[in-house]
Amino acid sequence: MTNELNLEERVADYWKKGMGSKQKCGNYFQRYLLATITSPLTLGLDEVDQVFQHPGVAQEFFGLLRAWHEKGKNEPAWKKLRLVISHSKEVYIPLNINQSPFNVGLPIELPEFSHLQINDLLQKHQLNWSNSDREKLIQMVDGHPYLLRKALYEIARGSLNLEQFLHIAPTEEGIYGDHLRRHLSNLADANLETAMKQVIASSHPVRLEANLAFKLRSMGLVKLRGNDVIPLCNLYRLYFKDRLGVPS
Repeated sequence: MTNELNLEERVADYWKKGMGSKQKCGNYFQRYLLATITSPLTLGLDEVDQVFQHPGVAQEFFGLLRAWHEKGKNEPAWKKLRLVISHSKEVYIPLNINQSPFNVGLPIELPEFSHLQINDLLQKHQLNWSNSDREKLIQMVDGHPYLLRKALYEIARGSLNLEQFLHIAPTEEGIYGDHLRRHLSNLADANLETAMKQVIASSHPVRLEANLAFKLRSMGLVKLRGNDVIPLCNLYRLYFKDRLGVPS
């Protein structure tokens, strides 16, 4: 941060003994960085879900960000700081509601692509598909931005055709193998796995305990239908039906 602001590095002057790392970091920002600059500062943190893999660090780090957000409501120095946090929904970690930066501020969720946007993507990938072919793709991955983009990219570059894609997509042989395995590993909790099995086994929206529905949605595995849930897309239904041993 100091380098980006073209300031002299003075961490040693503020990193005093006898204080915790969060307090030291906050002091450096408040008493040096924010005190020195005159215009607002935006701190963008991308892919913070990488921190989720280290729960001990995550609890402290996200608690630090939440504290900075709260200070920005009242303290002049902290009002200069704006936080923009980007994260994947593949991993869910429980955080104290009062220490989480994810339940404050303005949440912006990337929505599913519309049919118009999907048609635009097809054109950008120079794929002149019929409406029938487009619907086959949508039936597999719905409007999921990542799943759609990866499928169109691989098909456009000639690594497979649509029929091959549809055949192997819900398996670990397909282009989503790593993505699907990560989701599977995130269902290690017995309660979450049981809840996901219920969702996969039903052809209708399923009513789960509110906490389980929230966790599965936070992980990007289901979407809401009122107070009920359904699999996020048919790709997930097919993959988890096989991997979790859900009978037909």
